[in-house]
Amino acid sequence: MQQLSAMDASFVYMETPHTPMHIGSVGIYDPSTAPGGFVRFKDILSFIEQRLPGARSFRQRLVRVPFDVDHPYWIEDPEFDIEFHVRHIALPKPGDWRQLCIQVARLHSRPMDLTKPLWEFTVVEGLDNIPGLPPGCFALVSKVHHAAIDGMSGVEMSAAVHDLDASMKPPEKPDDWAPENMPRVADLLTRSYFNNLLQPMRIAETIGRSLPGMAKLAVQAGKGDVSLKNTRPAPKTRFNGKVSAHRVWDAVPFKLAEVRAIKEAVEGATVNDVIIAVVGGALRSYLKGKGELPKETLTAMAPISVRQEGEKAALGNLVSAMVIGLGTQIEDPLERLRFVHDDAVNSKAMTNAVGAKTLADYSKLIPSGLAGLGARLYTRVGAANMHAPAFNCVVTNVPGSRVPLYFAGARMVAMYGTAPVFDSMGLINPVYSYGDTIAVSFTADRDMLPDPDVYADALRSSFEALKAAALKTPAPKKEANENKPAKKPAPKRAAKGAK
Repeated sequence: MQQLSAMDASFVYMETPHTPMHIGSVGIYDPSTAPGGFVRFKDILSFIEQRLPGARSFRQRLVRVPFDVDHPYWIEDPEFDIEFHVRHIALPKPGDWRQLCIQVARLHSRPMDLTKPLWEFTVVEGLDNIPGLPPGCFALVSKVHHAAIDGMSGVEMSAAVHDLDASMKPPEKPDDWAPENMPRVADLLTRSYFNNLLQPMRIAETIGRSLPGMAKLAVQAGKGDVSLKNTRPAPKTRFNGKVSAHRVWDAVPFKLAEVRAIKEAVEGATVNDVIIAVVGGALRSYLKGKGELPKETLTAMAPISVRQEGEKAALGNLVSAMVIGLGTQIEDPLERLRFVHDDAVNSKAMTNAVGAKTLADYSKLIPSGLAGLGARLYTRVGAANMHAPAFNCVVTNVPGSRVPLYFAGARMVAMYGTAPVFDSMGLINPVYSYGDTIAVSFTADRDMLPDPDVYADALRSSFEALKAAALKTPAPKKEANENKPAKKPAPKRAAKGAK
């Protein structure tokens, strides 16, 4: 048995029929590279079963403590059945992109069974009319509960079911997995009693670690090195209320080389800055078209991994976060990128002053029973409609493979992301990179974003406008000079300096 951390447990407490808390991906594969040139569903089942030892999350289920008086536990599921977790459907003709988007949204909107290991794979065939895809492609729509993984540990789970070639060579590591018995209620309550006795010590330890960082932040703010402007609530938008049970989904790919070229127009800018500026431009255009654009900048929460090198395969979430302005109040796309970069630098300085890992540990300060009760009451009374949001949306970047990956012998041709929305945050933008492409996907509440094709077009237009503005701008002089050969000193001046 392994107990969930406070942060992992918070995703369990936030789960309601309207707010399923799973993340996932949509991979598209070309079966022509597989042995025989095709992939059968039973081949996929066998392939996944061979690779279950590659990630512990595959066969661990959740056990909740009665009344949520303590955080839940993971145990090795004594009733594990792979056929419950791997499903198979097909799109009706014509099998176009919009049909796939609708099907992904429907799959994503359905909560998972919390009494089973918290993952599902759905194979979707019939992708016959999507431009740019080889004939016969299929999609793999994955769902994994956020309590089990974050974006970075999700990469490890993905690695378990992907190969670097089409050989489908089975893993050499033997499968020594063994199921566990379900724990007794009395044992869970006894553990909870002793855990709660230690809670005051954990709180004191977390606060003690944060005090030096808070003092450092106060000094930096006093000197003007750090601005505290992002600590204010964000403006209210259509995306910041109580969400429904229905979702929309879409994804827009961009060439990674073009994104890297754009960032050179602003000294110090990063790929993340460019993507956030593109999202800011899209939201500006979308909300302006509805007559709902606030005067103040919208903000995005950007998760930060605090996963150490030795924790890559660890279960659960090891993340902190920072809030970045999207520059939606700025019309000029290049000025918006500068604004985003400056705001990101400021947010990173604030996070570094306190410590990202310390900020992540703040979730430990809330007692488990109170956390669960608070999450349920927040949803039931519709509290999200009654206050200004802490941020308007989420932009989360998940790094992918630069080399081709293979699933059951089929080569991956595209990878996109899905993610949860919840009350007060009805739009999330997962950013996935794969090969020479980086894609901005989005999951949103259907009532808040009834026209996902309009927002997808806004993302494309925002990117093109930023690219046009950036490529017209010469690179900063400092960077340009670094690429020029050093000039030789004039002979006359050199003679004067000689001794």
